[in-house]
Amino acid sequence: MRLYAIVMPAQSTDSIAVIFLSHRSGQDEAGYNAAAERMVKLAKTQPGYIGMDSVRDRDGVGITVSYWADDASARAWRDHPEHVEIREAGRQRWYRSYDLHVARIERSYDWSKA
Repeated sequence: MRLYAIVMPAQSTDSIAVIFLSHRSGQDEAGYNAAAERMVKLAKTQPGYIGMDSVRDRDGVGITVSYWADDASARAWRDHPEHVEIREAGRQRWYRSYDLHVARIERSYDWSKA
């Protein structure tokens, strides 16, 4: 798996994690990469955005977790017009399938080797 986003430190309790598990189609790599880069930049400007973790393997299976201060912020991102447009393009071209889960963070820990 390849990590392409900064790993987030421990999250504050009651923040929201949106967990996106996807299987890419392999079509239109350049279009996907441009759209993904745009969505990361746009998400960072949204109220309540905390951060993101993301990995993808060679077979196109990926996991992206975005973190939000509250449910309203996560829902606002879901409903953002440009995000809606890109999501629809993803369904048409870039993904074979995906699952999305929304969870409230109850506890969070981080560790790194010094």
